[in-house]
Amino acid sequence: MTKYAFVIDQRKCIGCHACTVACKAEHDVPIGVYRTWVKYIEKGEFPNSRRYFLVNRCNHCDDAPCVAICPTKALYKRSDGIVDFDANRCIGCKSCMQACPYDALYIDPYSHTAAKCNYCAHRTEVGMEPACVVVCPVHAIVAGDMHDPHTEIARIIAREPVRVRKPEQGTKPNVYYVGAEEAAINPEVAVEELPHMTMWSTLLKPHYEDESAIDMGKSLRPLQTINSLKPYRPVEAV
Repeated sequence: MTKYAFVIDQRKCIGCHACTVACKAEHDVPIGVYRTWVKYIEKGEFPNSRRYFLVNRCNHCDDAPCVAICPTKALYKRSDGIVDFDANRCIGCKSCMQACPYDALYIDPYSHTAAKCNYCAHRTEVGMEPACVVVCPVHAIVAGDMHDPHTEIARIIAREPVRVRKPEQGTKPNVYYVGAEEAAINPEVAVEELPHMTMWSTLLKPHYEDESAIDMGKSLRPLQTINSLKPYRPVEAV
């Protein structure tokens, strides 16, 4: 049985956002919302720094929580693996947005209904590739039937150590990543842990003249700024 999926090779991605632009043009996506987008993280310190990219979109999950929670069945799982939506059934309740762990859905500001990547189903049904695949200048996005061993996507999944986002959610996503930076695919890695009890005075430099007042329980007097020390003088007319 056909099962469509994506493989995104982050080793090739140059962060050009061509996929985002092509998707917007193909589906007339309004300004301010996206069906596919590219996020980035930066690691290291200049001059030894580097930027890593990660293409994000609907993961067309096998156990899609957006489908399960939709009260009107506007979202549904097709037999070919695509998670699609019927805008005519959507009531804009945003339940799907809350259920999706990938932040893949948005509310169209004009129709007030939910929308997301639908694998360019109208193109796929006539034998064409999704718009993002066609436009990618470095062929970083591969689409196709992952159950067909003769397809490029099936060969990549069999050959490369692919990963998915948030596997712990149990959604069984079908967007696979190759060579993704750990901090990009797993945001928790990039979070700096803070002490269990955090005092602002320990994180920020004191903004007071008498630092001992913090311990002595004295009333604190803010530092006078340079501007406050200068008397106000009106500008004389010429």
